[in-house]
Amino acid sequence: MYGKYFEDFVIGDVYKHGISKTITESDNNLFCLLTMNHHPVHLDVEYAKKTQYGKILVVGSYVFSLVVGMSVGDISGKAIANLDYECVTHDGPVFIGDTIYAETQVLEKRSSRSKNDRGIVYVETRAHNQKGDKVLTLRRHVLI
Repeated sequence: MYGKYFEDFVIGDVYKHGISKTITESDNNLFCLLTMNHHPVHLDVEYAKKTQYGKILVVGSYVFSLVVGMSVGDISGKAIANLDYECVTHDGPVFIGDTIYAETQVLEKRSSRSKNDRGIVYVETRAHNQKGDKVLTLRRHVLI
């Protein structure tokens, strides 16, 4: 089953998304190219060596997009719309070679006030790297 219907969501449930992704240099470079983010901390090894972490940082908007995508099969696969994204927090750095895992918890749900065939589900998605360090947290409302 791809995605869930509104009735399937239970407040407090946690979905551990079965898809993980090891981030490659090509992933980071392509995303920077597509989004026109040419900051050298994401692309230039010599520049990055002189920064806090001493190596290239994966661009945060890629990590955000990746994590949302990882959750689609469990959360928004049957969605009518993602209504908003809020409280997006970059909890820790992501580097080339990191493997990202994600899970989503159902925080709230309510029936639509205008249409009885849908409802809004409020979720929090958390992402961790291969060491278990939290790297991203986001919340969103999904119309399902």
